[in-house]
Amino acid sequence: LRTITKACKKFGIKYLTVYAFSTENWKRAAEEVSFLMSLLASTIKSEVPVFKENDIRLKFIGNRENLSPDIIKVLEYGEKSTEHCSSLNLQIAFNYGSRLEITDAVKKICLDIQNKNLKYEDITENVVSSNLYTSEIPDPDLLIRTGGEMRVSNYLLWQIAYSEFYVTKILWPDFDKSVLAEAVEEFHSRQRRYGK
Repeated sequence: LRTITKACKKFGIKYLTVYAFSTENWKRAAEEVSFLMSLLASTIKSEVPVFKENDIRLKFIGNRENLSPDIIKVLEYGEKSTEHCSSLNLQIAFNYGSRLEITDAVKKICLDIQNKNLKYEDITENVVSSNLYTSEIPDPDLLIRTGGEMRVSNYLLWQIAYSEFYVTKILWPDFDKSVLAEAVEEFHSRQRRYGK
């Protein structure tokens, strides 16, 4: 991830979102989940100085309701420590599932209607987008799928409506600057039509 964030900055990419832990990952063995939680906590603590040094803003997208207070504290530490950084916006999808994200957005919109802050006839795509976890960032131009998988795995379903896809058989641990460069080069060779 450190290599890719540096490469994104070099290529002029302003937003990078990576999938770290899905809402479905809780179904894994308890020992594995526990390890992943402790790995996240130690990694964030050790990498925050690197993010700050490289002017990378960190944001976590996902549902925090069922996370432990210790994990929430680490997420908030990472976000608060880098909030003034601006060269690259790094979103880490953690305890994230797109169906849950859309469900949460619908609940917020319903609450706004119930509180008379919104009329149902005023619901637009922009209203839905503004209630998603990603409301502060643009929709992705390019979705890169590693490992040769041909599915989106409940990832940014609303946001990727017009994203270009790039699938590589390279696994994430081996995904480096040269593979990212290939993906970016191919993306620039495509003609985006947005349904037209």
